[in-house]
Amino acid sequence: MVPSNWKLSPLKDLLEGSIKNGFSPNPAESETGYWVLGLGALGEEGINSSEIKPVSPEEKVLKNLLEIDDFLVSRSNTPDKVGRSVRFRGEVDNCSYPDLMMRFRINQNKVDKSFIEQQLKSSKVRAYFKNCAAGSSSTMVKINKGILENTPILTPSLLEQKKIAQILSTWDQAITITEQALANSQQQKKALMQQLLTCKKRLLDKNGVRFEGEWIHGRLGELCAFKGGSAFKEVYQGQSIGDLPFIKVSDMNLLGNERSIKYSNNWVSFETAKLMKAKPFPKSSIIFAKVGAALLLNRRRILSRPTIIDNNMMAAVPSNAADTEFLYQLLLAIDFARFVQEGAVPSINQGDLSSFKISYPDVEEQQKIATVLSNSDQQISALQQKLDVLKKEKKALMQQLLTGKRRVKIDDKEVA
Repeated sequence: MVPSNWKLSPLKDLLEGSIKNGFSPNPAESETGYWVLGLGALGEEGINSSEIKPVSPEEKVLKNLLEIDDFLVSRSNTPDKVGRSVRFRGEVDNCSYPDLMMRFRINQNKVDKSFIEQQLKSSKVRAYFKNCAAGSSSTMVKINKGILENTPILTPSLLEQKKIAQILSTWDQAITITEQALANSQQQKKALMQQLLTCKKRLLDKNGVRFEGEWIHGRLGELCAFKGGSAFKEVYQGQSIGDLPFIKVSDMNLLGNERSIKYSNNWVSFETAKLMKAKPFPKSSIIFAKVGAALLLNRRRILSRPTIIDNNMMAAVPSNAADTEFLYQLLLAIDFARFVQEGAVPSINQGDLSSFKISYPDVEEQQKIATVLSNSDQQISALQQKLDVLKKEKKALMQQLLTGKRRVKIDDKEVA
């Protein structure tokens, strides 16, 4: 149902000119100095400048140069990203776009460009593109010019459009500021890890005196024992209660498991564990994927209770020479890609991990280092939670304002 004084129009009726497809550069021509956008440049909140790539010398990009306030829409992408749109704000000079995108300009006498920018990000429009897309449901799908032209757009008066866009822009600014703060905190954490885990910066001991002395030069296996998990037969899976959680790689993605494993999709009894010959790893063990693409994500999790892990995972059980939190931070700093075995599927073995050369301090200094890095993690987590809340609240507000379910005040008068 269309709200009072609103209008439902196809996008083509709101445009200045027609929608234009992108192009494929001609390698036979030669000129440098131009830039071209790839799909990775179409971010959720706008153009990701770091993904704008220079054109190679054999490519010439003289046509279809973008102008400020042009809109770009991905024509071919994954199901969740097809139809993703951004508004070009002159992020780079001489910037063009490929044939995986479409471009248009809006008629500012009919609609407000900032309002249309918000509408194109709304859940209704995103669902429209996803439902209209042709192709595989799990890989690349496409929309065409006709689908984009007929995108249904709800519009109130220009004054109300501008007011709605202004309100949503305030939320966008808060999201951007929080994203920047999060990125800064993450960068600061990396710098801290580089200094504290390599002995370049020493902290103060319990007496306020800076730690001194050489670190121990040894191997990772001196701080922990590495061991793989157990096979998990399908017949034993699917139980939501039991004595022991049985963790799979996917359980690391569960809400609340971002740092420590607190939840599991599968549980088993002590009796079942004995039948499977699956021994639980002790609390404070650090687990990670040992096979497949998941190991390249370098995710680490700490067990909060005795837990069984499946045979696609491995655990590092801390020794008496290691503080658990220090070991966790150390393992986060090590890129496991360096240990990947040759083969069709990436994998690592415990021998390579155990023999990896490292330097480490005594337990007291480990604990001090771990405290500083853990505090940094808490700051990052708080900012991430704040960002998630802001995005969720903005999404709910968009649902209300862009559909006319909630009206705004213009000149201190409620629009009804």
